Amino acid sequence: MSTSSATPVLSKTSLNAAHRQLGAKMVDFGGWDMPVEYSGLIAEHMAVRTRAGLFDVSHMGEIQLRGPEALDAVQFVSMNDASKLSEGQAHYSALLTEQGTFVDDILVHKFSPNDYLLVVNAGTRLKDFAWIKQHARRFHCHVSDYSDHYSQLAIQGPQALTVLSKLTSVDLAAIKNYHFVWGSVCGLHNVLISRTGYTGEDGFEIYIPSDEATTVRVWNEILEAGREFEILPCGLGARNTLRLEASMPLYGHEITDRTNVFEAGLGRFCKLDKPEFLGQASLRQIEKSGGPQRRLVGLEMVERGIGRDGYPVCTVDGQEIGIVTSGSPAPFLKKNIAMAYVPAAHSEVNTELAVKIRGQNVRARVVPQPFYRRPKK
Repeated sequence: MSTSSATPVLSKTSLNAAHRQLGAKMVDFGGWDMPVEYSGLIAEHMAVRTRAGLFDVSHMGEIQLRGPEALDAVQFVSMNDASKLSEGQAHYSALLTEQGTFVDDILVHKFSPNDYLLVVNAGTRLKDFAWIKQHARRFHCHVSDYSDHYSQLAIQGPQALTVLSKLTSVDLAAIKNYHFVWGSVCGLHNVLISRTGYTGEDGFEIYIPSDEATTVRVWNEILEAGREFEILPCGLGARNTLRLEASMPLYGHEITDRTNVFEAGLGRFCKLDKPEFLGQASLRQIEKSGGPQRRLVGLEMVERGIGRDGYPVCTVDGQEIGIVTSGSPAPFLKKNIAMAYVPAAHSEVNTELAVKIRGQNVRARVVPQPFYRRPKK
């Protein structure tokens, strides 16, 4: 009897063929066949920092909670205080375990007092949906996974507003950061236009019908509108280096089901004084006991070397004390940077540490985060 292991079938966004036509290098990302780069990671990164870049983020999940107790359900399953949201506003939050660790980080959008949209990560979408349904059962609301109905495109960079303004009559400048409106884009009506992002730059996400013809048309029209600014299609490689420069956490790296909110440095998004939510009791106990034992820090390499994900972090005398969660060259900053977990006693800015790279301890220093902050206009 012979055995064979079948290659798993990767999910594809509606732009899969378009990515391949553009010559994108494709990779398996959380079960999705996604572009990691087109013209090159550094070129794409710099386009977003200085001009504009376009990302296909249609692999992200969209989960909607509707009903008279939708707010109560959102409050119970997520750590931020959704009662403070106004209609047309979004905020960063997370789904937590009872231990105060991460199921996933999410964006919560308030459509109306009885209607909320949660945007979740691609690789955790099915887990998140099951988690939310399980814990929202006690509330009078309906939980729906609409991920397959939407394509999500992200236009990011200092020229993002100018580019997208060519394709809509909506006054984009009037949309505040972490707010959204409904409007027409590329002739499509009732498009959700959200001013959020994952790059550290200004930008917008648009949610459009997921059929291939519509998605490809809108993708091409955005690229054409941005041609004068040398807009580039951008892959997940640049998205990762951009979010790292901006010190934005990535699920599976900085945040996992083994890391809690306080050690990840995300306590400002966790409202312990709101009504009961999953993880609240454990986090209150951590707070009472003096805070986390370890902390997520930013590292800048002092000596030549790149602290990659998973590399050990050491004291200057070589004792292993922590681990790098994300690390790479920072194309805009022109430095080698990393985020890492280290004991709280070694987390102060300017603490001298080392990263073990191929058996050698390479000097690094704890620096303030974020590494990059976009200039204020």
